[in-house]
Amino acid sequence: MPVYAVGDIQGCFNELKGLLDRINFDPRQDKLWLAGDLVNRGPDSLETLRFLHRLNVVTVLGNHDLHLLASAHIPEYRKHKDTLEQVMQAPDGPELLAWLRHQPLLHHDTETGFTLIHAGLPPQWNLDKARDCAAEVEQVLRGKNYVEFFKVMYGNQPAQWSDRLQGWDRLRFITNCLTRLRYCDTHGRLALEEKGPPGSQPRHLKPWFEWTQRKSRDMNILFGHWSTLGAYDEAGIHSLDTGCLWGGTLTALRLDQNPPERIEYDCPAIREPAK
Repeated sequence: MPVYAVGDIQGCFNELKGLLDRINFDPRQDKLWLAGDLVNRGPDSLETLRFLHRLNVVTVLGNHDLHLLASAHIPEYRKHKDTLEQVMQAPDGPELLAWLRHQPLLHHDTETGFTLIHAGLPPQWNLDKARDCAAEVEQVLRGKNYVEFFKVMYGNQPAQWSDRLQGWDRLRFITNCLTRLRYCDTHGRLALEEKGPPGSQPRHLKPWFEWTQRKSRDMNILFGHWSTLGAYDEAGIHSLDTGCLWGGTLTALRLDQNPPERIEYDCPAIREPAK
């Protein structure tokens, strides 16, 4: 059975449809995994969510997905560059938001051996720790206190993992790793402000997956979030965000083949960086 993992869509619905046509996607027999950031900045967040809601897809939450959920409940979080109002104003918006809020932050598939996240893992986490930490946030998102979580979700602190972290600080750190992380230092301190390609960062930082002591080195990890990294395939690491929004490509990685096969769909530039 074909299994495809697709990178950040960000509301680029026509490009998603074009990619699915290119791979001859058949929802009756093919599996579709999504690396998060289904919405925002692109023109068709509403149609993207409606389409994916109807399919039996696996998706993890990205930072833009969480931003949509937070903005729907806390209007002051909305930004002028967001393209989310159509979702919040749609008659089926509450249903789509409820569906999105119940999606995981991490998906591990025992059959293929792949683990899907949106951004990264700190070096102290192995698979079991990552699954447990993701489940802590998922439980809050699916419970009655999710709006309280959104009120304290934003921020870059704490910057380093400790098993002693508690409460909102612990949940914020977990969320930042799984939905925002690109770089960290040898101690696992997050550098969330760094967004450029490898080589542009300060010397004491590395991409989260390059630290040799990380406990996730035995995992096969799929992730998005990092358009300036682009396509990257090394032992156990596969990046999926190839910059569709910025005029790059939308990528599908076929996972039931060894090695996995990349299929890319060329995209027009819908947004310019930093605009």
